[in-house]
Amino acid sequence: MSNENKSIHEFEVSLICEFFAHLERQGPGSAEITTKALSFIEGLEKEAKIADLGCGTGGQTMVLAQHTPGEVTGIDLFPTFIDLFNKNAHQLKLEKRVKGIVGSMDQLPFQHEELDLIWSEGAIYNIGFERGLREWKEFLKPGGYVAVSEASWFTDERPQEIHDFWMDAYPGIDTIPNKMAQMQQAGYVPVASFILPVYCWTDFYSMHCKAQKVFLKNHAGDKAAEDFIANQRHEEKLYNKYKDFYGYAFYIGKKI
Repeated sequence: MSNENKSIHEFEVSLICEFFAHLERQGPGSAEITTKALSFIEGLEKEAKIADLGCGTGGQTMVLAQHTPGEVTGIDLFPTFIDLFNKNAHQLKLEKRVKGIVGSMDQLPFQHEELDLIWSEGAIYNIGFERGLREWKEFLKPGGYVAVSEASWFTDERPQEIHDFWMDAYPGIDTIPNKMAQMQQAGYVPVASFILPVYCWTDFYSMHCKAQKVFLKNHAGDKAAEDFIANQRHEEKLYNKYKDFYGYAFYIGKKI
């Protein structure tokens, strides 16, 4: 297997964390998409409690906080991300309502039925879409919402090259109707789903290009770092070639 075809899971976590810390968002998305997904959610009041799971440095979390009342808690496994998250909240004068804590999405620090909204952009794959929806439901109040973006197939069939890539990277990828069915089976009323536009990906990869130059300069002569960047460039190349077949979709559900 060539270096560019390695799974991202084969690289050191420290390298991955360092690279993505340079990005405003750690996955495809935009402020417009965050607010669009939020538009399907009703009933959030001043006392609302919201959690953003796999929040990264908080690019989407800050948008969420600026358009909702209540308290917002961001949770991520990487302390570097959480440090940047809390700095971002302070700079935006949101620190009284928004805080980031280090933690895992499979061991959430919340009480039973404590939350009004669980948010997760491009991160539920770490635990798996179906498992995440089932396990997180415990922490939502009846009538509470879950909103996640998730890698999804747009067609029932696709070229073998991109099929094999995703079967290695994330076997849980599925079609949008199947994802919506999984949400319903997990005990939610499916409220909405929509595909993220191509610009979310192209803007994300544009940020990649700038970060790659800094990263390679800081790791000059480091083969592991060079291999990691080759992997990221290969991923971008595949997206440009096969974007008609897959991308991210947002899924919004309401707990029954």
